[in-house]
Amino acid sequence: MTNRIQEIYDNKKISIEEALNLIQSGDEIVSGFCGLEPMAIMSKLHTIKDRIEDVTIWYSLGMGNYPFFSNPEMKGRFITNSWFYSAGTRIAHTLGTVSYQPVHLHNGMVRKLQINYPRVFIGTASPMDRHGYVKVALSVLYEKEFIETADLVIMEINPNLPDVGGDTEIHIDSIDYVVEIDRPIPTLSSFPVSEIDKTIGGYVASLVNDGDTFQLGIGAIPNAAAQAFTDKKDLGVHTEMITSSMADLAEGGVITGKKKTLHKGKMVGTFALGSQKLYEFMDFNPSVVLFRGPYVNDPYVIAQNDNMVSINTALQVDLTGQVCSESIGTRQYSGTGGQTDTAVGAIHAKNGRSIIALYSTAKDGTVSTIQPWLSPGAVVTLSRNNVDYIITEYGIAPMKARTIKERVENLIAVAHPDFRKEIRETAFKYEIW
Repeated sequence: MTNRIQEIYDNKKISIEEALNLIQSGDEIVSGFCGLEPMAIMSKLHTIKDRIEDVTIWYSLGMGNYPFFSNPEMKGRFITNSWFYSAGTRIAHTLGTVSYQPVHLHNGMVRKLQINYPRVFIGTASPMDRHGYVKVALSVLYEKEFIETADLVIMEINPNLPDVGGDTEIHIDSIDYVVEIDRPIPTLSSFPVSEIDKTIGGYVASLVNDGDTFQLGIGAIPNAAAQAFTDKKDLGVHTEMITSSMADLAEGGVITGKKKTLHKGKMVGTFALGSQKLYEFMDFNPSVVLFRGPYVNDPYVIAQNDNMVSINTALQVDLTGQVCSESIGTRQYSGTGGQTDTAVGAIHAKNGRSIIALYSTAKDGTVSTIQPWLSPGAVVTLSRNNVDYIITEYGIAPMKARTIKERVENLIAVAHPDFRKEIRETAFKYEIW
């Protein structure tokens, strides 16, 4: 590292308090995503409440629960907007301190730049190398677009981040200030896998062939599906989120990427979230690359993977195949994320498949997740035109090239037995055929 580069870096070092003093009333701030969440700064953001007002924070799939949105006294001081709810923002929604913006992952976030440029970006990066570059090592979902357009870029520098390749480098010249911190990277606990999950995972695995390229979402069902892939060969990965289960499959020799038609031999994602073991697997691993969200999740790009399989979960489906994956009635629960992106990409890929897997019931078995129609106010995350298979623990319901009448029969067959008669009678009454 040259003396000049080191001097540039040293001149940009500030404390958390100095970073907070740079925030002004009326600012829009974009936060780094998931593992790049600037937790040290975010945890103290509320301390400037007495000197600011109308500060907007874009904060998605958050790993923390911070006073600036969880304390109702912050109303009018901070406005929190989210592209994807997590536990903290979901609870805070009832306080009126958080609002959701509907988006597709591949373009919805950066489309904001067509309306206005947020003045401030705050994120996390790895320590600078001898060439003057840091890495946004766990997400390039939208980070680089906002770094390139923000007037003020503040980065927490964390030595615990892995070194991950792809489009992750940022030169120190593009950063205004750095705050050196040393804290554990946010992790995602593994979801326990039940016998029902294993059954669903087995059905999913039956639709995945050796050499396929796949995408998986978050949760126990995707984890169970991954566990059911252990006897597969030469699978490839093209996904928005690189997960712990994917690292396990790669280390077990299941994921090789040898048969991929796009980025052969590479596990391609736009962000990663999982266990510490996942981050260790990614560290200096040339088989793992992160590219920008507008590229990775572009359905046109996804479709260039022959044998592409999109595997996601849902909260509710109706008898025509419409899928709600993000809301419980009118209540926003999570977000659209990349589900539509990957499903549309998959159905346009050569021999591609779009799969939705869910439990047959909710609320301890008292409610069927398969309904004649979605609950009032429920969001249609995935059009019925973009689903090939819907799976529950009772089997596989083919949707591709099926009429409404055929879809009704197929979905009733995989509904919980306790609800099949009622669903069928309602479908007949309302002529859902």
